[in-house]
Amino acid sequence: MPGNGLWRTKSIEQSIADTDEPGTRLRRNLSAWDLTVFGVAVVIGAGIFTLTARTAGDYAGPSVSLSFVFAAIACALAALCYAEFASTVPVAGSAYTFSYATFGEFMAWIIGWDLILELAVGAAAVSKGWSAYLETVLSYIFGKGTKTTFEIGGVPVDWGALIVVLVLTTLLAVGTKLSSRFSMVITGIKVAVVLFVIVLGIFYIKGSNYSPFIPDAQSGAESSATGVDQSLFSVFAGSSSSSFGVFGLLAAASLVFFAFIGFDIVATTAEETRNPQKAVPRGIFGSLAIVTVLYVAVSLVVVGMVNYKDLATSAGDGSKKTLASAFAVNGVDWAANIISVGALAGLTTVVMVLMLGQIRIIFAMSRDGLMPRALAKTGANGTPKRATIVVGGLVAVAATFFPADKLEEMVNVGTLFAFILVSAGVMVLRKTRPDLPRAFRVPWVPVIPILAILACLWLMLNLTVLTWLRFIAWMVLGVVIYFVYSRRHSLLGKKNADEKAESVSD
Repeated sequence: MPGNGLWRTKSIEQSIADTDEPGTRLRRNLSAWDLTVFGVAVVIGAGIFTLTARTAGDYAGPSVSLSFVFAAIACALAALCYAEFASTVPVAGSAYTFSYATFGEFMAWIIGWDLILELAVGAAAVSKGWSAYLETVLSYIFGKGTKTTFEIGGVPVDWGALIVVLVLTTLLAVGTKLSSRFSMVITGIKVAVVLFVIVLGIFYIKGSNYSPFIPDAQSGAESSATGVDQSLFSVFAGSSSSSFGVFGLLAAASLVFFAFIGFDIVATTAEETRNPQKAVPRGIFGSLAIVTVLYVAVSLVVVGMVNYKDLATSAGDGSKKTLASAFAVNGVDWAANIISVGALAGLTTVVMVLMLGQIRIIFAMSRDGLMPRALAKTGANGTPKRATIVVGGLVAVAATFFPADKLEEMVNVGTLFAFILVSAGVMVLRKTRPDLPRAFRVPWVPVIPILAILACLWLMLNLTVLTWLRFIAWMVLGVVIYFVYSRRHSLLGKKNADEKAESVSD
């Protein structure tokens, strides 16, 4: 194995050989269609139902549609790199596995730890959103006052979030194929609701609401996006805020990027796919293309229906606007009710696929010894039940007892960091292993990977200072855990040590 210590790499051949290891073997039964469904299932959710209206009202105005386009371009560039890696190394773990083969064990651990942040925080936050929509739907049935939360000894308990996490954990433990079928049905419902929003909303569009398309920037005194709450780039550029204007448009692109998170989870299922070399790239590109068209269309309709100022977060109680708010302003309350039902369905699959990705990352890290090996054991149905139960338990506790809002940007910064490493890894692997068979090849290397890195760095710079501080703190904790536990238990490290001992004895 090349490299020593922190930078020891795990060969592609060894990673692929590990997929047939008895006791930790995953079942291969997913198709390109299954992967596309997973991609659409996780991407169409919290972003389109909640972020679109709020981001338009607080940051970008009518130009929020451009923000979605910018975020989609960054995702598309990264998706090309993910597709090459996943078709070359069809192993569970996504960016973690790719980094182990290119940058070495320490960077692999860092990106794995980073993905845990992305997926765990994302699943907990979306579970809370699911519970809030469940409360809305139940109020239609049982009347206002129906709550999905209660208190025990002053501690808030969100039983709605608990129920959705427990049900989805059970589904994931039973089998990935069953999860895909369930996801397909629910995804069909929420796509229908999104199309309903677009078609009905067109009849309420007023051309005057698109002007000014990019509103004038607010001063620091007018904006809440100041200090540690403003974007890092606006601080460097000397602006006092990042609300509206060009800085607002760019900050909005970094925020709505949260709405695209999930297509990379398709790569984590490569090991469970029948023909990963072709199915994974198709699943990644298919899901990304579908959601981009839907997002841009919805954003154009929403800001055309109401003035962007009516979508701003309320100054008094801090309540945030959603897609349903745009219809309520136009007196179409019955449509708002349908949207709430669609959002409930949409968030269900988002939680499920985020948890699926989280489980596969921990499975891959455990199989390498960087986390307890017991979590990599698979049952008779070919799923890592122990890892599933652990992830389900942790997400359930976080979603049930802790507030999980205001963390979307932490998810964004973690994902963008992963995208940068994967894009750089494509260039590294082209140099170090030009002999590897690649079913899909990124065109115009190194131009495309470099553009992907620059686009992701640009979006990261437009996240808030506070987000960066939180991200750095999480990474420092990960480094401590690596040196205390993971480095000493690494199977690759033990194998290298044994080989060195044998060579010395010889």
